[in-house]
Amino acid sequence: MENLVLIFISCVLLAGPGAADRLVTIQAGPLVRTEGSHATIWCNVTGYRGAVVQDFEWSLYLASAPEREIRVVSTRHGDYSYAAYSSRVAAGDIYVERLSADAVVLHISRLQARDQGLFECYTPNTDGEYRGSYNAKTNLTVIPDTLSVTSTAQTLNKVEGDSLQLTCDVSRQTQQHTHLSVGWYLRSEAGAPPQDLLTLSRDFVLRAGGPYKQRFASGDLRLDKTGSTAYKLTVHRLQPADQGLLYCEAAEWIQDPDRSWYAMTRKQSEKTVLKIQPAEKDFSIQVSTERRAYTAGEPLELRCSIDAQNVQERYFSVSWVFSSSQVAVVGPNAVPVLVGDYVQREATGQLTVRKESPSVYLLKLQSLRPEDTGKYTCRVTERERTLTGDFIDRSKRSRNVQITVQPLRSNMTVSLSSNSTEVEEGRTIQLTCEAHSVLDKATGLSVTWRWADGKGGAKQDLAALDGEGVAKPGPTYSERAAYGEIRVERIGPSAFLLAVHNSVPGDEGQYECAVSEWVQGTNRSWEKMGEKSATKSMSVKAVESSFSVSASSRKPSVTYGDSFDLQCIVKPRHNPRVPAAVTWRFKSSEGAGDAPFQDLVTFSHDGTLQWSKASLGMGARTTVDRTGNVSNFRLSISRAGPGESGTYRCLAQLWRRTYNRTWAKVAERTSNPLGINVVKPAPKLRLHQSNQSVVLVEDGRVQINCSILAQTSAESQHTVLWFARRGAPDEAGGPSEGGEAQAELLLKINHNSAFEYGAYAEEERLQSRVQAERLSAQLHRLTLHRAEAADSGTYFCLVEEWLPDPSGAWYLLAREASGFTRVVVKQPEVRLQVEETESNVTVQESSSFRLGCSIPSQSSRESRFSVSWYVARAGRDGAEDCVFSIGHDAVFGNGNCSPSEAPGPDSRLRFERTTSDLYSLTVQQARSGDEGNYSCLVEEWLLNPRKAWYRLAASRSGVTVVAVLPQVSTLMSVVCSNESLFYFVFFYPFPIFGLLLIAVLLVRYKARGSSKSQEGKNGAPLLWIKEPHLNYSPTCLDPPTLGLHPGSVE
Repeated sequence: MENLVLIFISCVLLAGPGAADRLVTIQAGPLVRTEGSHATIWCNVTGYRGAVVQDFEWSLYLASAPEREIRVVSTRHGDYSYAAYSSRVAAGDIYVERLSADAVVLHISRLQARDQGLFECYTPNTDGEYRGSYNAKTNLTVIPDTLSVTSTAQTLNKVEGDSLQLTCDVSRQTQQHTHLSVGWYLRSEAGAPPQDLLTLSRDFVLRAGGPYKQRFASGDLRLDKTGSTAYKLTVHRLQPADQGLLYCEAAEWIQDPDRSWYAMTRKQSEKTVLKIQPAEKDFSIQVSTERRAYTAGEPLELRCSIDAQNVQERYFSVSWVFSSSQVAVVGPNAVPVLVGDYVQREATGQLTVRKESPSVYLLKLQSLRPEDTGKYTCRVTERERTLTGDFIDRSKRSRNVQITVQPLRSNMTVSLSSNSTEVEEGRTIQLTCEAHSVLDKATGLSVTWRWADGKGGAKQDLAALDGEGVAKPGPTYSERAAYGEIRVERIGPSAFLLAVHNSVPGDEGQYECAVSEWVQGTNRSWEKMGEKSATKSMSVKAVESSFSVSASSRKPSVTYGDSFDLQCIVKPRHNPRVPAAVTWRFKSSEGAGDAPFQDLVTFSHDGTLQWSKASLGMGARTTVDRTGNVSNFRLSISRAGPGESGTYRCLAQLWRRTYNRTWAKVAERTSNPLGINVVKPAPKLRLHQSNQSVVLVEDGRVQINCSILAQTSAESQHTVLWFARRGAPDEAGGPSEGGEAQAELLLKINHNSAFEYGAYAEEERLQSRVQAERLSAQLHRLTLHRAEAADSGTYFCLVEEWLPDPSGAWYLLAREASGFTRVVVKQPEVRLQVEETESNVTVQESSSFRLGCSIPSQSSRESRFSVSWYVARAGRDGAEDCVFSIGHDAVFGNGNCSPSEAPGPDSRLRFERTTSDLYSLTVQQARSGDEGNYSCLVEEWLLNPRKAWYRLAASRSGVTVVAVLPQVSTLMSVVCSNESLFYFVFFYPFPIFGLLLIAVLLVRYKARGSSKSQEGKNGAPLLWIKEPHLNYSPTCLDPPTLGLHPGSVE
């Protein structure tokens, strides 16, 4: 335990009183202890703030579950322990001993194997903020107790002078490196402490007990190791004092990491009873006293000592003789029998005769008289019973002791001392007057206290104390004495005290103590033996001369939400008779420069606390206290805000309490001004600022993240502003010159979750397509749906960090911009391809030819096409004429050119779209003017996210060269060129020929003129073709089908 205390004191000294951060220190491990032993672990904390008394919580972490905490015991909570330890804590087997306010020792009685593990010492936070370490850990290893100490139990009878040998076997099976200490001990009597005979320490050093050092040095006492586990004790020339119980005790020691040795376990062997028969029965007598010359009234003590063996088992009678006259007899039963006049003196308490111990007898005369001068003798008689049953008396007389008693003479001297030659005003003047060389303690002493101003003035009686202890104040000081400011008392047999409380400068001067010595005569009357006096000068220091006040603070500048302390130190130190009243005053930095200070709180001189109206705004955030000596007044303000920024000072007043219990102000001082600046916390806001690029196709979705990497406080709230810069970004991916100034606000989410669009979103009509999300407290996302090429630009977020001040108002602390996101929205990739194969077509005049336009590849499945056919005729210098055009909206003539021949019933053109990628144009009744180089121009159109059509690409097909041959008119060509005529000529004539002939004849017969008008030039019936018609629906989503259908023959 002494080692623990030394280690603890060393840790405290090393830590020092000026440690800035909290530091918890625990006994270094690993600590190895045995099962069933008593284990201790110390722990202390330094550098703390707040509470003076620190609490400690002990926990255990087992190796099988190193992350699981098992609570053991705490100084703060009685129900802290888990079930595994609650019963042992309640039984007192586990407890915490507090060494000081910040140091404890954990005690574990009867250590168990399950106690092995990592012990943690934790101190709850009392600092107002987390600084330093709050816990420390050490490892405790519990090993089996394998120490074995054995010695044969026996009873030995020896004779004085014989030799003795005893063997003790000591063994252990510990795997750790340990040392053994082995010792032999003797217990002479039951209940008596054991005596150390001889010990082999853990350092292999032999040490003998105090009474046996001489015998060990002479070789009569030995301890030898005769085997690996055997230790033999040898005692030569036994003495009667060696009789008793002998046993062997061994301890197993281990060295802790701090280099100190610890006794893990200690065991004793069986005891051997040793009896020693004395070699002889003679005895000797000696009378002793302090001195032989006394003064009347002093006490006399005479002791008769018997030196013999086994005194307790022998019977002695002692007689006291004075000048051949017997005074008293004390028999073996220890009952005194007095003789003559001594009976009366014993009855009045003036004489005492008793047996102090088995071998010491006392004769005491309380108050010597001159007639007690003479020779004193002690006579001792031993009665012994022989083997025959008879008694034999052996007597011896001591030498005469001459006692001389002198009559009383006063040799008294007086000394006067004080607590200090100079005291502060209001404190107590304390003088001690002590008389020396007084004749007897029972002699009466009286004292008189006097005072003089030290300037030649007359002495004045302060107070007097007679021999019976009755105090009487002097006439000048009777009123102050009545109020208890003048006090005299006897603090010892020959010592007296004068105390002048609540001293004032007028109490300065010379003080005198006069002591009179009185002796009671035979008639019980008191006689004055003499008087002696002593003087001493005292000075009283006025409080105004040393009264000062100063204000200080360790934190002239604090952060919002932090705490700060202001110290008002009043000198001199606190005097309860002249207490100080302290008022803290404050002037806000937000007020005018000539604004007066306002009182916050006052410590009055009578110990009350008074709060002013100006402190109500601070509420429960302000605490005040003072130190034990009440000379240091502290004002503590927690969770400081801008309202606490300003100038502080303290006003101190000294008050003196007069003897009639009224108060009077003595002095007043004002401290230095103390400026406290409450500033915003240093911003720690940090955003992800790497630039990135996003490239996508129109109608896609853009997601931009705004990641907050660090913030100042867990209470921080963020306002997120999303900005966009029009136009294509520069090559670096960020905005060009102008930066943020050219960016426009897209939307804003305030720290209170309010949402609003910026001018950019309204101008670009993005409200329906833009979305802002808060995925987590540190991650915000901007999503732009159905992106279009106009959305290309640079985007970034601007985060504002807001914090609440102690009053609950939010303030802007920091602003930080993220990295830039370069967004490029592209139109779909152009994959338009038109068949470019060139061909030659030769047709006869009046026949038809077909022009195809095939689109093997397109950019999008949603594409629409505008198709136009052009012809380049010979002799036009490359100029092209528009033949036919159909727009992407399926409207004829709404393409990229205006055809020279308008569509209609009379048009020779027939347009067809057989599949989505195959268009054809048929030119009927070819003419010579239709010759030329034909090609089709295809334009690809797409619908943008705003539902507006735009041209994506254009491509031209290969050239088709058309040649028209002139027509030779024959009957066969006429018939074959007309399908209806062909059928009419070759199929229909046979069944109707007869009827037709009859009809023609009848018609010619009845109306020759009419039939002539219906005949052609060649006399044959005229066949004609109806005009072509066009089926067209302007609302159809597919391109219209232009069909030129043959007419019917009438």
